Amino acid sequence: QLLGQWFYIAGATRYPPHLEEMKAVKYEAFSFFPVNHEDELNVTGFMRLNETCLERNSKVHVFLQNSTLMHVDENQVVSVAKMIQSDKDLLILNHTNIDFPSLSLSARTPNVSKEHLEEFKAHLHCLGFTEEEVLYTS
Repeated sequence: QLLGQWFYIAGATRYPPHLEEMKAVKYEAFSFFPVNHEDELNVTGFMRLNETCLERNSKVHVFLQNSTLMHVDENQVVSVAKMIQSDKDLLILNHTNIDFPSLSLSARTPNVSKEHLEEFKAHLHCLGFTEEEVLYTS
């Protein structure tokens, strides 16, 4: 279900380094591609940070038994996230490898339905975030 293209829509975090990057993200799209191991995916991402465009290639290890993704870049664990997903076109990730609450929303299209946005906001509320703390891409 993860294979293919995704668009980063919004996120919220209280982790200072991630918060600064999230404020600068104007656009982000990424794609998951299979590799030889069924529990590993290649990821190609394109993002615009303020006025700078970047391409990133990395890997994601998938742990199906607990719905967890481990993002690895240059053999370093970048993040670990629990998938919270009720729809095949929606990817809500609760980033768990830091001691700060952090949640992100991605979707198959650059726009999400009101229902999907409400679901994301419900998860944000459970983690103690307010609407003012949510950072959206443009």
